Amino acid sequence: MIEILKALADETRLRILAQIIKNEMCVCEIEECLQLTQSNASRHLTVLRRAGILESYKNAQWTYYKISKEFISENKELYDYIIKKIKQLPCYETDCANFDSCRNQDLCIQNINLK
Repeated sequence: MIEILKALADETRLRILAQIIKNEMCVCEIEECLQLTQSNASRHLTVLRRAGILESYKNAQWTYYKISKEFISENKELYDYIIKKIKQLPCYETDCANFDSCRNQDLCIQNINLK
């Protein structure tokens, strides 16, 4: 439980969760939508994954993150509280708009073309 609470005690990680709760996301989408560097995004995602909040899977060269079903089932009240309160973050609306814009850009495909 302490690991989970520590992972949630960071605004950037809450911003990441706010978007991943709505849709699973690729690392490149998280970086672009939240204006994070690759290393910063990876560090925060690792903390969330190690706490059991997120799970990841690979599809070709991309790593996607989603909320862990086990986390939801074992921490239902906390998960419901997070969903309710996360919308009160000052940057929530802007992040959601950025996410919608990023989703329409096929960022993963663009990243292949840049390499």
